[in-house]
Amino acid sequence: MPRTPDTISTLRRVLAECRTLAVVGLSPQWHRPSFFAASYMQSHGYRIVPVNPVVAASGGQILGERAFASVREADAAIRAEGGRIDMVDCFRRSEDIPPLAEDAIAIGARCLWLQLGVAHEAAARQAEDAGLDVIQNRCVKIEHARLFGGLGWAGVNTRVISARRPTVLPY
Repeated sequence: MPRTPDTISTLRRVLAECRTLAVVGLSPQWHRPSFFAASYMQSHGYRIVPVNPVVAASGGQILGERAFASVREADAAIRAEGGRIDMVDCFRRSEDIPPLAEDAIAIGARCLWLQLGVAHEAAARQAEDAGLDVIQNRCVKIEHARLFGGLGWAGVNTRVISARRPTVLPY
């Protein structure tokens, strides 16, 4: 089966339909890209389901949501609440993707999303053959902001971020 291109209409459809995101590799540290992206998506009405084994081992939370050790564990908990995980959003290295693709297929997710710098063609092919949309090497936050008008949230076009070097550094 040929790979579905990441067209604007595909990205818009995926982001409109997938409202519950299992974020694999979500860090509890506010300055990490995974935290920033998940926080942005949560502030735009998406449910974030953190998948972080270290935080889950201590019974912790990230962004006010209980952390889980695995995608399958998260899925079981969300299904017990009457929900479902729509997207498995991966902040992991490319070589870590095949088992995550298998998990996404097993739980019946609609989409496997691989963040910037992450791609795995064999895992993508396997997920697509199982009927999932696969987005590789793209940031869910950037694509949402680009397609749904959220660029101002990060300070773009609000004079908070500037190309000019400040005369006095803020720290």
